Amino acid sequence: MVILGIIPARYASSRFPGKPLADIGGKPMVQRVFEQASKALEHVVVATDDQRIYDAVLAFGGKVVMTSDKHPSGTDRCAEAVLKYERDYNQSVDVVINIQGDEPFIAERQIKLLAGLFADSQVQIATLIKPVDNEQTLFNPNKPKVVVDKNGKALLFSRQTIPHIRGSEPKEWLAKHAFFQHIGMYGYRKDTLLEITKLAKSSLETAESLEQLRWLENGYPIQTAVTSDEGLSVDTPEDLEQILKLFNNKK
Repeated sequence: MVILGIIPARYASSRFPGKPLADIGGKPMVQRVFEQASKALEHVVVATDDQRIYDAVLAFGGKVVMTSDKHPSGTDRCAEAVLKYERDYNQSVDVVINIQGDEPFIAERQIKLLAGLFADSQVQIATLIKPVDNEQTLFNPNKPKVVVDKNGKALLFSRQTIPHIRGSEPKEWLAKHAFFQHIGMYGYRKDTLLEITKLAKSSLETAESLEQLRWLENGYPIQTAVTSDEGLSVDTPEDLEQILKLFNNKK
């Protein structure tokens, strides 16, 4: 089974233009992500829509494909990228892991955990979840929550805190139930990836602005695995400053 890690990397970002090329200890961020992913997977490629990023990846010896600048999500970019990778690098692919391009120190064990779920031939889509251990995360709508069945399949994702604990004060909820935060890294069988990107936007997806709800609404099961890791992402220049402080402290 050939598993391909795809790192979507856009240059245009409203909060931090050009962030894949941001310097972290003498290397562009996209190179940091590529190197971490390559510790976990034999096959890794960057999918970009910008010549500057394309050239930077070639410069450090990485694999890269050029994709459209019209994709609404990283999932759509991955669908185009896997077909171009197969063509350009003459390598058929069975499973795609969509690796966030703004987590320069993503843990290789996270990627391996997600990839390992596809040893089960029934798994079509997979993602990671993390136990919630604080109220700030529990009630933060920017950190989506997920409920799963007894086999770890996702039942629902929401920006709301789910489930609601009836008859208890919110400050008591963590003591009464196990809550899970969604960690936004996905894996897909290639054929499933190509199918889900053709689906029309769903009502739940529109309401919550969570694309995985489209897949659930259309009957695609999402298998989860529990991780203890939550990567540090770079969304703004201020985030980069925090990353650089951590990097310098590790030296």
